[in-house]
Amino acid sequence: MIEIKNIRAMLYSIEMSMQNHVVDRNEVINSLHPTNQKAGKNLIEYLTLRSADIRELQDLLHTLGLSSLASSESHIKSQLEAISQRLGKKYSLDQLDDCNFEWSLENKKVKSKNLLGEKENQVLPSIMVTFDKSFADDYSMIKNLLFNGMNLARINCAHDDETIWAAMIEKVKKACHKTGKTCKIYMDLGGPKIRIELIGKGSKKGKVGLKEGDLIYLSDGSEDVGHKAIIINPGIPEIISSLKKGERVYMDDGMLRGIIVNVKGQKATVRITRISSAKKIIKNGKGINFPDSELDIAPLTDYDISCLPFICENADIIGYSFARFPSDIKILQKLMSEISETPPNLVIKIETPEAVKYLPDLLLEGMKNESIGIMIARGDLAVEIGFERMSEIQDEILWICEAAHVPVIWATQVLESMNKSGLATRSEMTDAGHATQSECIMLNKGTHTIEVLETLKDISLRHSEHRSKKRYTFRPLSIAQEFIKNGEEA
Repeated sequence: MIEIKNIRAMLYSIEMSMQNHVVDRNEVINSLHPTNQKAGKNLIEYLTLRSADIRELQDLLHTLGLSSLASSESHIKSQLEAISQRLGKKYSLDQLDDCNFEWSLENKKVKSKNLLGEKENQVLPSIMVTFDKSFADDYSMIKNLLFNGMNLARINCAHDDETIWAAMIEKVKKACHKTGKTCKIYMDLGGPKIRIELIGKGSKKGKVGLKEGDLIYLSDGSEDVGHKAIIINPGIPEIISSLKKGERVYMDDGMLRGIIVNVKGQKATVRITRISSAKKIIKNGKGINFPDSELDIAPLTDYDISCLPFICENADIIGYSFARFPSDIKILQKLMSEISETPPNLVIKIETPEAVKYLPDLLLEGMKNESIGIMIARGDLAVEIGFERMSEIQDEILWICEAAHVPVIWATQVLESMNKSGLATRSEMTDAGHATQSECIMLNKGTHTIEVLETLKDISLRHSEHRSKKRYTFRPLSIAQEFIKNGEEA
């Protein structure tokens, strides 16, 4: 038999814990932009709840036919109070939390609109399309993208230059004016790029073959390794001295895996332990990841800083790559405020284990400004945390951002095969359905972007009838209707 008084005691304990943690962080909450303080308080309350194991309580609540506190990220204390009321607790009106379901639903819409812009269909996520150099001369393509649902144009500042960026932006604005559509300009800072540069064997061709078990070397060229060795210069001097024996090294989006077997001066010896690509080669320009290493690398490069005046003048949103700590946010915000009185809104890209670990702190720092967003940059993030953890972590990011009322951009390889070849894989279709839980979906560049936009619209509309974020909604199921109909006719 379920003891109601025990459940009420559990709920009371959680409520008091929430209250205490909010008091402890009251100064932090008050430092947020006034429009974010209520959501900031809710974030603290949600994190309080999720710091404990409440699975037993959830089962008991479910048995009683009550909310199990799932799908309540955006208004967690209000939901807890509603459950307590059903179990007999009396609240006065001034005790009830005003971050309730109705208010949080409206606030999330406002935050999403402020950051990502207007949408013609409110049930669809915004769509961001990555531009490449060819878009600078392709006005008709940009206009076609607008007609098919593009809401944001993404310009990656790691590529091209200000002349090409300006041509892209000019054509987007022209297309918006002609079509009556709206489209925000999103510009990504390149950040510190750790890329393969062959300086020994294979340096002339830019690629070299290898096999599992081979030893290769990370070096800036100052150490004598031998002209027949495979030597990679990672491009950032302080990296090699930060490495330790036993740490993993991934290259080419995880296609190559190695283990550091020795570090001496500016030379790290790496044994290749896995090659997942059919072509067993290392190529110039491919990325390198060090998921186990503590790298003291600033997320802003000199090149990034040189791009800021153009970005502040022309962009609506700036994407911040490889930000890991709240101090990283402060540095960028300070630099932009010195350039412009109205700098672009900030989107923090989550692509390192540290960014995942410190996500609440990054959010609270960003929420000192009125508009803030998070991008789940799944390319580097998957390599850094491990592919097997990606599904779990992207959900956790969605939940925590939902608690903070902060819009999320779902990025990297959404319907990638379809964009490149015209045909999506089955797993990509499932992933695209999952992506509709975010406020915005980012597409990489490809030759079939229009077809991808049409497919995303179809998937989003179907999912919107069943689900709002991760809260399932019950529209009539044709399977159920047919079953009931057949039973009635029998």
